[in-house]
Amino acid sequence: MQKRTLGHSNLKVSEISLGCMNLGTNVKQAENIIQTALDQGINYLDTADLYDFGENEKIVGQAIKGKRDQVMIATKGGNHFEPGQEGWYWDPSKSYLKEAFKNSLQRLGLDYIDLYQLHGGTIDDPTDEVIEAFEELQQDGLIRYYGISSIRPNVIKKFVEKSNITSVMMQYSLLDRRPEEEILELLKEHQIGVVARGALGKGMLTHHGQTQWQKKGQDGFLDYNGNELKSAITSLQDLAHESGISPQALAIGYALKHPTLSSLVLGASDSQQVIDNVRAYQEAQISNETYERLKQITKANIYQNHRI
Repeated sequence: MQKRTLGHSNLKVSEISLGCMNLGTNVKQAENIIQTALDQGINYLDTADLYDFGENEKIVGQAIKGKRDQVMIATKGGNHFEPGQEGWYWDPSKSYLKEAFKNSLQRLGLDYIDLYQLHGGTIDDPTDEVIEAFEELQQDGLIRYYGISSIRPNVIKKFVEKSNITSVMMQYSLLDRRPEEEILELLKEHQIGVVARGALGKGMLTHHGQTQWQKKGQDGFLDYNGNELKSAITSLQDLAHESGISPQALAIGYALKHPTLSSLVLGASDSQQVIDNVRAYQEAQISNETYERLKQITKANIYQNHRI
């Protein structure tokens, strides 16, 4: 498993990381998934306090006991929820972020967190408060680095301008190429790493693409209508057959081709999915010619909202 530097940090993260949202609440099964990931050379786990309202962090913390030196932990905060109460609301205040962080640290059973991220954000947030919270946590040695998880260009630009973020987590795939419009180059210029989610397009960019399209894509995706989406999926599978590289490997190879990418966060609900993802990654070295062909069979989408 190759590693890349996360932005301007000194964190060397595996090119494939484990998204923990779909681990579920079966502790033994979740621990097996995490152990499989570690065995496959994955050293970066991404969770959030909102996943199963804190239970996910507890499970991740339990699974890495005695293995802290093998793994880097990223979590997120900003969605305000109270134990025993339904629902949550967005709360990026400094006071809540610090409280949320303290709770995450306790659930994970750690002394520090490698990367703490704002879990969303709007242009109307008290950005200075958010940055103050992150900077103080960093100065206290409780976090090594901080970042944001956002697909909103205006929010990303604001943090690039005003903060020392190390990373941005965003959606990026062959079907969602919006970051290519300007955000990837902006982040590259400022040495901010991208942690990408959604690289497999809800499973539509795997060998199960047609089946997943029937389940999730008939009404379209972003600016693809249903028929355009099916055509792109078919073209991907045809190229995979022609090149002898699986659709999943082509999708992973495409996303990792951009130098701003630090890691692809791929979720898994069982150990075999982790193994399948790593196998696809291992064949994901694609040529420049294949890269250009992948661009031709998909759309150069642009962000329609949250630009200003």
